[in-house]
This record gives sequence, C-alpha cells and structure tokens, in this order.
Amino acid sequence: MHDEFEILRQARPVTPSPEARKKALAAAMTAYDEANEKYAKVTQGSDTAKRLLSETSNGWRDIMRKLLWTGTASVAAASAVFFVVGGMYTQYMRDSGLAVVQEMASHPAGGAAFRNDGIVPIAPQPAPPARKATESMVMAERGVAVAPAFVGNYPSPVMDRLPSSAQSRDRVREFKGSGVKSVSEHPVSTFSADVDTASYPMVRSLLNMGQLPNPDTVRVEELVNYFPYDWPLAETREEPFRPTVTVMPSPWSHGRKLMHVAIKGYDVIPEMRPQANLVFLIDVSGSMNAPDKLPLLKNAFRMLVASLSPDDKVSIVTYAGHAGVVLEPTSASDTAAIYAAIDGLTPSGGTAGEAGLNTAYRLASKAFVEGGVNRVMLATDGDFNVGQTSDEDLKRTIERHRESGVFLSVLGFGRGNYNDQLMQTIAQHGNGTAAYIDTLEEAQKVLVNEAASNVFPIAKDVKFQVEFNPTQVSKYRLIGYETRQLAREDFNNDRVDAGDVGSGHSVTAIYEITPKGSPAALIDDLRYGKPLASDDRGAGSGEYAFLKIRYKLPDEDVSRLIEKAVTAADEVEYLVDASQDVRFSVAVAGFGQKLRRDPSIAQHSWQEIKAMAASSRGDDPDGYKSSFLSLVGLAESLDRSAATPR
Repeated sequence: MHDEFEILRQARPVTPSPEARKKALAAAMTAYDEANEKYAKVTQGSDTAKRLLSETSNGWRDIMRKLLWTGTASVAAASAVFFVVGGMYTQYMRDSGLAVVQEMASHPAGGAAFRNDGIVPIAPQPAPPARKATESMVMAERGVAVAPAFVGNYPSPVMDRLPSSAQSRDRVREFKGSGVKSVSEHPVSTFSADVDTASYPMVRSLLNMGQLPNPDTVRVEELVNYFPYDWPLAETREEPFRPTVTVMPSPWSHGRKLMHVAIKGYDVIPEMRPQANLVFLIDVSGSMNAPDKLPLLKNAFRMLVASLSPDDKVSIVTYAGHAGVVLEPTSASDTAAIYAAIDGLTPSGGTAGEAGLNTAYRLASKAFVEGGVNRVMLATDGDFNVGQTSDEDLKRTIERHRESGVFLSVLGFGRGNYNDQLMQTIAQHGNGTAAYIDTLEEAQKVLVNEAASNVFPIAKDVKFQVEFNPTQVSKYRLIGYETRQLAREDFNNDRVDAGDVGSGHSVTAIYEITPKGSPAALIDDLRYGKPLASDDRGAGSGEYAFLKIRYKLPDEDVSRLIEKAVTAADEVEYLVDASQDVRFSVAVAGFGQKLRRDPSIAQHSWQEIKAMAASSRGDDPDGYKSSFLSLVGLAESLDRSAATPR
C-alpha cells in the first residue's frame, strides 16, 4: 500500500496542449457570461435589489476574467470560489429581503376551477432541492405559488437550529403560558372570545417550509378555532349562543380532567343577511412586491367580490407613499369595474398606513348603511413605516372610528417582515377578525366558505367567565387565550371591549382541571386558607364550575347574559365517549401546546396526537382535518431532526 501511494505522489499531472487550453478557457468564459446574462434578465423585487445584484454581477465578471486568464490551473480554483462565495452572497441577498421575483406566467391547469370567479393566475415557483425526505420543503399547496424561503442544505449543527432570516424578521408578540392557578386563590377566570385564525396558516406555512415555528407564533386557541365544528346552534338571534360543556379525562395528564367549553354563533341564512358596505384598504407599498403578497391579495379579493350580493357596495383605497381612492363606493354587481380597479394595483413606495386608514374610514362613512354591515378590510404585510408607527396611536385611531359603527378586519399576507403583533392589535380593537392568507385555498376558506362568519357579526364584545367550585376543583389551567385575558371586574363592565363573533362562528375554550384530592395537584392548598362555611356547601356543591357568557347584539350597547352550571351530567367517563368534534379539538390543542414546548404535555407524543385526530376527524368535505394529520407528521419529523446531533 505504501508503494502505491508513493507512485501516486510522484506522478506528474498531464500538461494540456496550447490548443486544448485555449478551448477550455473560451468554453469557461462563454458559460460564465451566459449564466451572468441569465441572472441579469430576471425582474428584481426592488430597485435596490436590482442595483446591488447588477454591481455584484459586474464585479464577478472582472474577477473571473482575470482569474481565468492567469492559467489553466486557476480555472478550477476560480470556479470553486465563484460557486461557493457567490452562492453564499446570493443567499444573503435573498435572506435580506432583496431576492429576485419571477415574472408572472400562465397558471397551471389545477387552478382552472377558480377562473370563473375572475381569478388572475399566479405562476408556481419551483421548490429548491431538499436535504432529505423528512425535511422536504413544500413551497406551494396544489400548484399555488408562494414566496421561496431558505432551508439550509448544509450540515451545520448550530445554524440549522436557528430560524430562517425570513422568520426572524417577522414581528410577533411575546407571551407566556397562563400557568396553573389555585382555585383557593384565583377561583375566577375571565377572557375575551377569540375567533381569529391567523396563527394556524402561519404555523402551517412555516412547517411546510421546513421550519418549526417560533412558540410565540402559536396561539393555541386560534389553532383550535380554525376548524369547523358541529356544535349545537342557537335558535334565535336575540340569544345567539348555546353553550356546550364536556368534562373528560385529560389525555396527557393522569389524574387530571379537561373541561371543554364550546359555542357556535347563530347562523344567519343568506336571504336574511344585512346589506354590506365594504372598503378594501390595500397595501401597495414596495414591501408587497412578492408572489405571496400583492398578486395573491388581488386574487383573494376577486374571490370575495364574486361571493357578494348585488345590493352590497365595495370601495377600494390604496396606500403606499400616500393614500388614494382607487374605487368610489360601487355596487357589487358591477364586477367589471371592481376587477379593473383590483387588476390595476401595482407596488411602490413606503407605507402610509395612517393616511390609508383615515381615507378608508371616510369612504365607509360616506356609504354608511343603517342597520347593515359597515366594515373596512385591511390587507397588508403589516409594515406600517410612514405616519403613526406606534401601536398605541393606531389603536386609538381605530377605537375612535369603531364607535361610529365601522368595524375593521385584517388580512395578512407574506413572510419576511410580517407584523403579526400589529395585526392582532388592529383586529382586537377594531371589532374585527385577523386572518392570514398564504394560498388561494386559504383565501377560498376565509373569503368565500366563511365569508358570512368574517363579514356579518351576530354579537360583539363577547366575554367568558368561569368560576370554579373549590369543593370539586383544586387547580385549573386555561389552554390558550394568553393574549385575551381580562380582569375579573371587566366582565360586567360594558365599556371594556372584547371579541366579536360572526354568523356561524365557533369558539372553543379548554381548561385542564385538577379534581379536589387528586395526587396530580402541583400546588399545595393553603394551610390557613379560609374554610367554606357549612351553609355554603349546599349551593352548587356538586358543580365543577359556573359558566357565564356576556355579549351585546351588533346594534346594541347594553350587554346580555347567558349562564350554565357545569355538573356531573356534562361529564363522560372515558375520552372515547366524548363527541368526535370534542376529541378532534383536544388533539389540535395538544398539537399547539407541543409546538409551544409546553412542559405540561412533554410526555404526550406526536403519534398520540395524530392518532386522536385521525380517529375523530369525522366528515371532512374540505379536507382541513386530513391536512392537519399531515401537518402533525411533518412537525414530528422536524422536531426529531432538530433534536438529532449533527
């Protein structure tokens, strides 16, 4: 073996002939120039990106020419330097928000189903190569284009565990879990209803890009409320909710139980829906220049327009460096005029969010419909960088206009600079909802399938309050709703704003409770706690809790009250005895807690979550629940990959 290595060491490389050397250099230069021209012709995402990439390309051309003409031995080294360093620089440009944007092309055949609604096709983006099957990156669902995001293809034990630069630039609100409360110290839990669903598609988008989400992106109640449930409906508009409560064993904590509270809003039939006055407030700033932003936004609003009634009215306001009225209040039956206004939108300039809001509210007031629905629908990536930049300033502006009867909903688009925190602030204080749209399928769900829920309110300022019975329950933990907590005294205060519920909307809340005397209690009872008086033990002594729901009808300012005692009649002995919808929602709650790294569910596996969801999905005409099963499997694979030493 030593002799063979010695022979190889002493061997001299073959010297190429001058003619061969000349041909090789010419071929290398031609290939490089062709590649350079290919990149130069791509439409840029911004003027800045185009200028930087152009200067970089010219610099590489000069370097390559000098290196190539220094000799044949330099060709390999120059090529290696170009592809390694150039590739790293190109990726840096993309992660810095200066990535190129492909020109729009023809839509794939799979999108034909949407063409009757006047949808403009979006060209699909090719997915980059995956490192391995379990970490594959799905760039689009069913042929729908989304913005590409980087997934590391190089084995790096540290960097692969960091969030992508796109995710790290998104702004989210940090919050801590509710934690376990002692009934002897905090017997009452109060929170606002939440029908927002933005968190689920954001989580789905990140997982499909091969990234575990930032825990603060995961709002468990929004994951649970994303799915349709067949909770019992109320019979009248005056009392629009009929609470359903189920007590069952906890699937992830032995010795504890879950108290599942659900309501479904009164479903207004289409013939009885009030007239709608909608103002589309559309962000056309430079940051919206991406396939998953303005092009997707245009198609989303086309779908909404196609679902409106002829009596409804539509206005369009845009904002970039300044705000402008693109379409005065127009009958929804004049789809040609509305589509033309939408099609003419182009991205440019800064983001005059304040001016846009004020203009939109002015148009909404101009076409105000007494007894109807008056709503501004803000579509943006949340980058308010001109005008009022403080969340508090925006909140005051929105609250002032809310008092006039104009509600505000938010539709979020895009990745990389998405301001989730601001979207939540706007929706919560505008008597509206927040949704995140990452695909045409999600646009179909939010703006067509659930248009009645997201446009037509049946109750406002909806609040929940639960008082736990200390003789039956020693501890409790509310799963989710961390950003919706209210003070106990806020429940009866009609001046305190809370969430709104639309036609047919579902709201689900899940408590994990520790029965009195259970060995699963983590907090000891107080030694000197006040004992119950003997005459107090008879009142509701067999009840787990007492539920109260306070709400206002859309055109009223005085709240109404619904009450229900939670007793043994609401309890099932085994988890399997609970309804399919209850069990599926519990599986989704487990999924959300798992993504948030909640220690309470650390011993509950992804497979157990998936098995519960699979056994309880029931009817699934739109495939939302089946898609959830795939998402659980993807999260498990990414979690396992992140935990594996490299």
